[in-house]
Amino acid sequence: MNTTTLPAGDIRDTRLADAISERYLSYALSIIMSRSLPDVRDGLKPVHRRLLYAMRQLKLDPHQGFKKCARVVGDVIGKYHPHGDQAVYDALVRLAQDFAVRYPLIDGQGNFGNVDGDNAAAMRYTEARLTTVAQALLAGIDENAVDFRETYDGEDSEPIVLPAAIPNLLANGAAGIAVGMATSVPPHNIGELCNALLHLIKFPKATIRKLVEFIPGPDFPTGGTLVEDRNVVVAAYKTGRGGFRVRAKWEKEKIGRGQYQIIVTEIPYQVQKSRLIEKIADLLMQRNLPLLIDVRDESTELVRIVLEPKNRTVEPEMLMEQLFKQTDLESRFSLNMNVLDADNTPRVMNLREVLAAFLDHRHVVLLRRTKFRLNKIATRMEVLEGYLMAYLNLDEVIRIIREENHPKASLIKTFELTEAQAEAILNMRLRSLRKLEETEIKSEYDSLKKERVELNKLIKNKDLRWKTISEEIKEIKKAFGGKEVGLKRRTAIGEAPPVIDVPVEAMIEKEPVTIICSDKGWIKAAKGHLETTSGVKYKDGDRRKFVMHAETTDKILLFATNGRFYTIPCDRLPSGRGFGEPVRLMIDLGNEHDIVYLTLFKPEEKMLIASSAGRGFIVKSDDVMAQTKSGKQVLNVKGKDEATACCKVEGDFVAVIGDNRKLLLFPLDELPEMNRGRGVILQRYKDGGLADVKTFTFAEGLSWKTGDRTRTETDLLAWQGKRSQAGRLPPKGFAKANRFS
Repeated sequence: MNTTTLPAGDIRDTRLADAISERYLSYALSIIMSRSLPDVRDGLKPVHRRLLYAMRQLKLDPHQGFKKCARVVGDVIGKYHPHGDQAVYDALVRLAQDFAVRYPLIDGQGNFGNVDGDNAAAMRYTEARLTTVAQALLAGIDENAVDFRETYDGEDSEPIVLPAAIPNLLANGAAGIAVGMATSVPPHNIGELCNALLHLIKFPKATIRKLVEFIPGPDFPTGGTLVEDRNVVVAAYKTGRGGFRVRAKWEKEKIGRGQYQIIVTEIPYQVQKSRLIEKIADLLMQRNLPLLIDVRDESTELVRIVLEPKNRTVEPEMLMEQLFKQTDLESRFSLNMNVLDADNTPRVMNLREVLAAFLDHRHVVLLRRTKFRLNKIATRMEVLEGYLMAYLNLDEVIRIIREENHPKASLIKTFELTEAQAEAILNMRLRSLRKLEETEIKSEYDSLKKERVELNKLIKNKDLRWKTISEEIKEIKKAFGGKEVGLKRRTAIGEAPPVIDVPVEAMIEKEPVTIICSDKGWIKAAKGHLETTSGVKYKDGDRRKFVMHAETTDKILLFATNGRFYTIPCDRLPSGRGFGEPVRLMIDLGNEHDIVYLTLFKPEEKMLIASSAGRGFIVKSDDVMAQTKSGKQVLNVKGKDEATACCKVEGDFVAVIGDNRKLLLFPLDELPEMNRGRGVILQRYKDGGLADVKTFTFAEGLSWKTGDRTRTETDLLAWQGKRSQAGRLPPKGFAKANRFS
């Protein structure tokens, strides 16, 4: 078989790790610089920049007609952005949504989606054109204000960055995820940004805290209220990283007879209204919003979400605090100003650096536009000088053009003209001869000469340039940032909300229930406090073990043979209509352990816990509350040892009985109170271990159950002793199971 030998120069020996690293780095840099991160100067990613430039090339100005979005997308992916058409269309749609961007760059006609999260219509149905804000971003692009580069196929050119007369990065914000880095910049108010820029021009070393006086926080297109502490806002802008809490705006609307309802008029940024209402409705179904009875969406073009409280006594602040904690009526927007600087290097900037980068860009744009205008003036003045000569020698010029074989060369030689002047004279139409008057030529020439002097002053005087930039910023503020044009701040600046303590009872609907547990460990909660459980169903071969009355706001404490305490909220128990559920499935108990003790949690209550080895101690109920299904280890057990008994601490004495049927009574104060451990020895055994333990009042006697009867022994001196003794046989008639109950 013939094989083709590649030239030796095309093969390189390299480590696989190095080759992969090199290629992945190239890929990462491409994603960072050519797709995901915005440029600090114009605040745009490449796809957005190419969209605006392509629409300008299609002459889709604000005062012109619309064109189909499919045409725009086709031009973008065909000339500038070789990516999927749907991705480009999604970027176009977002720039047209007034609820997604603070100052839309595209004026859309048709269905461009809504705040409920509905998608825009297909690109073949919708139309678009540029807005005046987009025009401000593109202003001066034909005046050599920015550099251009070749497009991906080399057939055209595109701008590297837009001139950007407005601080678009902060005005409209940006979001993107690159390789190993991301950016998240919230939108701000142009009027406030302009005020900060003017201050920064005057005081270049202004502190972040001073700039925050002009920019108190983001200004989201969907409104809401910023409820972040001022120091947190300053810290976020100082580091370029942080976050802002935003809450929905609401008001109390009276509906007569002392009743009221809450109206939500603005929701946080990037929260879909339909999903928000679905979440509230789900919480209602799960009975996690006991203060709320109904939610309705009465929105038109304006947001109007109606929240109906359960009754007139419900405090609206308490109800809203519940909703803020459990729903997206309060959300947090992160700040991560990771952007590309003027050197195309990604880095995190603080507020002053971002504003300064924009001002530096405007300074460069001003210089370039000024030099471009000077070149245009020089060219025009050269042509006007030629026209003036032609006017003074009109007959001779006409003769040369009519009779000479090479009129251009003759004109240059005869009148000492430049090539540009001769070309301009030859290209002049006959009808222009009547307008060729000396006064008009001189007037235009003098005007241009005067403008040239002013522009030269501008180039030489840095202070004059900054003054010009200040005037431009004032014009932008007047056009886009003033209250008179309807662009006042939408997001209200509030204070950090006070901490409102919402008790558990307010978070869960309080209803009476009867907790029923079977002998095989199946548990359920029947509605109401049942006087009898004769009609309660159990699985075949199972029966009732115990019943207790509780409320849905209560919690159940369970103590297992592994020495762990578990917690189950009563509102999580299955309905009493069926057989319930096995307790071991509701907690991480496993099949190798069993429940020893079950009771309702009561604060400050004390319990005595003991192991089969005869060790134990007293523990507070507050110290055994478990936050997870895996429970909380309290009694340490080793080897074959296991937790075997638990009881409430009531009285002044402890009664302990072992498997060897030996009973011992000793004072309660001989036991320590601990949070965790093996405990101390309660009773010693030669054979077997601890069977049961109980606390009681010595003066009232010791009681125990035998069948359905309860017996009490008051003459207890024979069994009284010290902790860790062996004890003696119990009184006659004591339960054969060696249990007190």
